[in-house]
Amino acid sequence: MTETAHLRARAEIDLAALRANVRTLRAHAPGAALMAVVKSDAYGHGAVRCARAATEAGATWLGTATPEEALALRAAGLDGRIMCWLWTPGGPWRQAVEAGLDVSVSAMWALREVVEAARDAGAAARVQLKADTGLGRNGCQPADWPELVAEALRAERAGLVRITGLWSHFACADEPGHPSIEAQLTRFREMVAYAEERGATPEVRHIANSPATLTLPESHFDLVRTGIAVYGISPSPEIGTPADFGLRPVMTLSASLAQVKHVPGGHGVSYGHHYVTPGETTLGLVPVGYADGIPRHASGTGPVLVGGKWRTVAGRVAMDQFVVDLGGDEPPAGAEAVLFGPGDRGEPTAEDWAQAAGTIAYEIVTRIGTRVPRVHTGEGPSS
Repeated sequence: MTETAHLRARAEIDLAALRANVRTLRAHAPGAALMAVVKSDAYGHGAVRCARAATEAGATWLGTATPEEALALRAAGLDGRIMCWLWTPGGPWRQAVEAGLDVSVSAMWALREVVEAARDAGAAARVQLKADTGLGRNGCQPADWPELVAEALRAERAGLVRITGLWSHFACADEPGHPSIEAQLTRFREMVAYAEERGATPEVRHIANSPATLTLPESHFDLVRTGIAVYGISPSPEIGTPADFGLRPVMTLSASLAQVKHVPGGHGVSYGHHYVTPGETTLGLVPVGYADGIPRHASGTGPVLVGGKWRTVAGRVAMDQFVVDLGGDEPPAGAEAVLFGPGDRGEPTAEDWAQAAGTIAYEIVTRIGTRVPRVHTGEGPSS
């Protein structure tokens, strides 16, 4: 039994595996710097510890969605390059400038706000201009690019900003051969060339996410942004497992059985009685539910390893618990139920849960809630 066995549930985070994943990803893009994306609390793995482990393994940039996430990393003592890209009007621009963050700008309103913040702070803002090359989310449309570039260069000449990057994001990089990939690359090259011809001198140009890092070397440019792959999950299960890409899943989610009991055949289980025992059996109560991030959509399908055997969620996942039919086996209360992990012990993986819930593995790990403590192992640089 481990020292964490008394916990109701735990998400064990293998930082040695994370560092190994970062080194593997660096090898896939040897000519580019690597950004480890640690948004959404490092995809549910714990942002500060994962950020430190990633930088120990050679990540020279960290990436977050929101400025608040980036500022929290600074407050925790991470002093390297940090980029954040999801801004709304009135955001903490001045704090970002004073913290030396790289901020993404996609529209004139954002450029105006960051310029004003730079004036107030008395320091130049690090700005990365984002081009919408076809994803259709954040980013500047090609028709608006000339105005944004011109105004950013004017602010740079005034000493208010430094254009540190030009960047974009793929829509379908997880589908190799999709026609949008080449179309976006072409548009990105054109928009970068436009900015550079007018005087922009970015430190980094980047468009590659995890799947592009692994499968599209022509997209690597100066920097690759790796998110889910850092945590050992394949960004494109259709073309490769984590092992196929040299990656290892970082999170193992487990719980301690809260009860094991005998029930007769014909006994309804959980809300709605969507599962009825086919005969006399034993039921195990797993004390996690959708409040902990276990997808209710996996009711009746989610896999769990108990006593060396795969079990399936019996009936509905409730807010705090679900049941598995143990088929007459009688593990003691407190026995370990492994929901997912690397698969080394025959346990399900996050991808197995994604398939069971009709979603993607990104969502499975990211949604694990704060009631589940993160237990980090493998602290400190590994050899």
